[in-house]
Amino acid sequence: MEENNAGLRKLPGTALINDLTNEIIYTPPDNFDTINDLMKNLEEYLNKDADDISPLIKLAIQHYQFESIHPFYDGNGRTGRIINVLYLILKGMLNEPVLYLSSYIIQNKGDYYRLLQEVRTKNNWEDWILYMLKGIEQTAQSTIKQINQINLLFNETQKLVQEKLPRIYSKDLIEQLFIHPYCKIEFLVENLKLNRKTAGSYLKNLEELGVLAAEIKGKEVIYVNIKLYKSLKKGL
Repeated sequence: MEENNAGLRKLPGTALINDLTNEIIYTPPDNFDTINDLMKNLEEYLNKDADDISPLIKLAIQHYQFESIHPFYDGNGRTGRIINVLYLILKGMLNEPVLYLSSYIIQNKGDYYRLLQEVRTKNNWEDWILYMLKGIEQTAQSTIKQINQINLLFNETQKLVQEKLPRIYSKDLIEQLFIHPYCKIEFLVENLKLNRKTAGSYLKNLEELGVLAAEIKGKEVIYVNIKLYKSLKKGL
């Protein structure tokens, strides 16, 4: 993600600091061999299936461990949140990476950092695990709601185009509008095998219908799926 080859931390001096008080909250291990050993231990834990502990509880434990190791110079928070969703896929609890805890953690950032620290200072695993389980539950519910809204929007768009623009309608065309929150002439040329003139005409027709909104980005024009974009933005 950082587009460099820095790898695991090799230099001392990393500390987690309270932004308001500048107080050092936690100093992660700074010896390369120690960090390397801890990461190997974490890897083994992530892939171990010999116990009867729920993957959801193990997710909370591994997330605490990763953030406490703080293995990289930068991007530890983002990487830790990505590992969460990849872990659920690894354990067969998700088919697609659609459950992102970032919004929940950001909205409850104070509790997040407080409970991480309480595991270190008070061995308070229970409240930390309950916090993470609540985050998974709330995020799953909101994600299901958003997916249902997008499915409904897809059906409404399909019906609208079928009624108002029967000449250009196809299910494949509507699907292209929902792969990304925006569409380009190149997408229709490559995926629907249309020539550029026809692809441009289709997108212009959809813009006139109010399904898409054209925006100039640099040297190209993109066509934003207005309602899909608003739905995705609302769910962030």
